[in-house]
Amino acid sequence: MNALARTGAEAAFVRQAENCRSTGSTFVAAVLEAVDRQLPHAPISRQMIQGWTGDPAAAAIALRVNGALHSLARRGTLRHLADLYRGEHDDFDGAIAEALAQEDQFIADWMRFPTQTNEVARGAAIMAALMEIAAKTPMPFQILELGSSCGLNLNLARYAYRLGATPAGDPASAVRIAPQWRGVDPPNAKVSIASAQGVDLSPLSASNPTHRDRLLSFTWADQPARSQRLEAAFQVALAHPPRIHRGDAKLWLAQRLAERQPEGQCRVVVHTMFLQYLSDADRREVATMLAAAGAGASAKRPLVEIGLEWTADRREVQLRCTRWPDGESVVLALCHPYGDWVEWFGDDGRAVS
Repeated sequence: MNALARTGAEAAFVRQAENCRSTGSTFVAAVLEAVDRQLPHAPISRQMIQGWTGDPAAAAIALRVNGALHSLARRGTLRHLADLYRGEHDDFDGAIAEALAQEDQFIADWMRFPTQTNEVARGAAIMAALMEIAAKTPMPFQILELGSSCGLNLNLARYAYRLGATPAGDPASAVRIAPQWRGVDPPNAKVSIASAQGVDLSPLSASNPTHRDRLLSFTWADQPARSQRLEAAFQVALAHPPRIHRGDAKLWLAQRLAERQPEGQCRVVVHTMFLQYLSDADRREVATMLAAAGAGASAKRPLVEIGLEWTADRREVQLRCTRWPDGESVVLALCHPYGDWVEWFGDDGRAVS
């Protein structure tokens, strides 16, 4: 069956492989291309994919399967697959075909749940945005995060950063984040976090081995530095458990925004790679909700939205910041999807209409 005759979900493997290769992950690209060729070995999973409703790209179908295979490789029960992931051979088709055939039900069960990542490297962009805000509004931050997953980025002040030539965070932290930095450095302003809490439909816990495995399996197998950083962030979370609520982000946000924040604190709503999982109507509702809350903001009780999200055409990832009471929006930076690099504009960056 050629790509033109496939359902959108089936063709998603080739498209995602191209995306992976363009961002430097040739191994994951090769895995997904092998899945595309060998999927008939997994009739349960294939039927599930063929009948998928909704946008397969937004649902990240290909990355769900990739996560399932990475989890199987990490367990080591399929020797040929585990050896492939360890770089001991390059028989992608043979190892993937065997895994699809023997673990079809496992893969199908894994696909029922959305991808969940908690990439702490994205915290560099968020920290830089907070520094930019703190330079003009020097007050403690009250963080509200949408789509927190395991809540690792609620601990962003406990990580060590090198943002260009500017250090930030806790210099003694085992979690060290130093993206390739382009453009000017962010202002060297002190960031103080008064409180941090988040929400997720299905929050994960660093204290749960199954949850840790799920997050590690969704990291790309040829990027070991990401896995090592994630493991270190788990240890920080065990010492400082993030405050995560289980629930619908819109309802939770409405409740939090209805609560009067303390005078002298800056309330910041943060989301990273979250909006893509919402419907157009839900995205509009969140935007309307924030604008309404912003209308009641003041210099003593400001409101800020920081979003690290794909553009609608998925051509670039933008770090956007909107501040109230004035409602000004700006693109502070362009970023790598997983935080590998940041092209910083700062407050003199791109205005947002």
